[in-house]
Amino acid sequence: MVYLNMNVGKTSLLHRYTERKFKDTISTVGGAFFLKQWGPYNISIWDTAGREQFHGLGSMYCRGAAAVILTYDVTNWQSLAELENRFLSLTDTANTDCIFAIVGNKADLTDALAQEPVTESERRDEPQPVVTCPTPPATPLQHKQVSREDAMALYGRVLRYKGLEEKACLPADRMCFETSAKTGYSVDALFETLFELVLPSILKKRSEGESATVDLETPMEPKRTKAGCCA
Repeated sequence: MVYLNMNVGKTSLLHRYTERKFKDTISTVGGAFFLKQWGPYNISIWDTAGREQFHGLGSMYCRGAAAVILTYDVTNWQSLAELENRFLSLTDTANTDCIFAIVGNKADLTDALAQEPVTESERRDEPQPVVTCPTPPATPLQHKQVSREDAMALYGRVLRYKGLEEKACLPADRMCFETSAKTGYSVDALFETLFELVLPSILKKRSEGESATVDLETPMEPKRTKAGCCA
């Protein structure tokens, strides 16, 4: 599983999910590796650096990925545009059956509901007390530059870029998320949805004798055109 984009809180999302706390981190250098135990399985997650000087490393980390998380900042339209313009081509080395999630982070800045900290009882789906009066936002809300519809439209363009039929793929409303690394809003839903989706494919490949991991030091076979030339 691989994360892409920069300055959108990717690393903070990973810390929130793996360590159950918020870390306002600095920009990732090169890449970072996280290992999450999910039931009896260990899920490998690569956090890629988004800065231009590390751009070339992205395709290496995407190599053989079962899932790619394209992350943007809901308060920054440019962060969504860069996913398509700068980062989408890096996914060419991912598995052919790779699934994609479009994730808008920093939802707590635009949505009062996302400002409420997620409690452990909510993570365990325990009944919550009924709130009869809405709580005012903890901080003033910012303008939301990227709507959910914008993210769903990007998801459709990602599928077309990969040469996939939308009707044969997971629906956009299931693969587009809005999260907050700061409060934990929808973070568990994001990762656990993806784990449930990729696990059957991984187990199938393992049963067929294919490796579930990728050696990043082994060079890839060059792609060839119909004429036999390297592309």
